[in-house]
Amino acid sequence: MTVPKKRGPRGPYAKSVERRSQILAATEWVFRMRGYRAGTLQEIADRAGMGQSSLLHHFPTKEALLRAVLIERDVRADDLVISGDISSMVVGLARENESNRGPVELYSVLLGEATTQDHPAREYFQERLERVHTLYAQILQGHADAGELRPGVDPSGAASALVALWDGTQQQWLLGAPGVSVPDVLGRYLALLFTDEGMPEGLRPYSGRSLAGQAE
Repeated sequence: MTVPKKRGPRGPYAKSVERRSQILAATEWVFRMRGYRAGTLQEIADRAGMGQSSLLHHFPTKEALLRAVLIERDVRADDLVISGDISSMVVGLARENESNRGPVELYSVLLGEATTQDHPAREYFQERLERVHTLYAQILQGHADAGELRPGVDPSGAASALVALWDGTQQQWLLGAPGVSVPDVLGRYLALLFTDEGMPEGLRPYSGRSLAGQAE
């Protein structure tokens, strides 16, 4: 039996979807290269190959473009997360990020700008920080309840340290620090939290190594 092929969007709707994708790609590039404040609507329109009036037909403001880019980034990241497995969620996502530098650069540029009080992405990053911390703390708490974490490990504190370590190491990697591997650093940190018996299989390659990369 022949299985009918799934058809994508057709006609005017397909063109609209394609145009939106082009605009978001152009926006990501401009914000990544110039930042949100310095990047202009005209630069985005030029990059997308359209006039500014056409751009504003799809996204009426610069803030609307910023929101759309951040949502798009979250959707891509969520597709890579495997729920419940801390090694896949953290090390796997960090490894994927290293193979796709653009979104990481965009995130880092916007995060740096968002520390100012009036930046339109400030609330987004505050909420994201709380959401990510809560997620990792809950997962680590589950491991603690199962007796899989080392004595004295506080799941909430360990989650905060994980987020800080990830952002800091990622900045070093973007700046070209020699020998820096974000997945490797995060894997070694997570392995330090677990007992030998309770360690997830994905973290075992990092077991017995300090954060300096040396065998303990």
